[in-house]
Amino acid sequence: MSPKTDKKTARIKRHRRVKKKLSGTSERPRLCIYKSIKHIYAQVINDENGTTLVTRSTLSPDVQGELSDGNNIETAKIVGKAIGKAALDKGIEAVVFDRSGYRYHGKVKALADAAREAGLRF
Repeated sequence: MSPKTDKKTARIKRHRRVKKKLSGTSERPRLCIYKSIKHIYAQVINDENGTTLVTRSTLSPDVQGELSDGNNIETAKIVGKAIGKAALDKGIEAVVFDRSGYRYHGKVKALADAAREAGLRF
């Protein structure tokens, strides 16, 4: 196996292990993130119903206008502000943060901090 595959497999194992104890309810849904090479995605999910309440990514039309080049920390901040604002518009004030097995630094930390600045509590 290549080192890249091993890294991805390890992240997926971490995510599964953490997700056993972490779930979103109707009072506090789960803010889940995913990073690809080109994009970053954020979803607010109610695990009791299995529904996605709010989603924003670098592909969202309202985010596209503000983006600069690439998938970087500035892009993560823009997506974080957008997901925070959209969640507040839906009446969601508190969430459980699911970092999906990624380390809490760089883009993940930037997205989380921007969502907090927008008004989400977690």
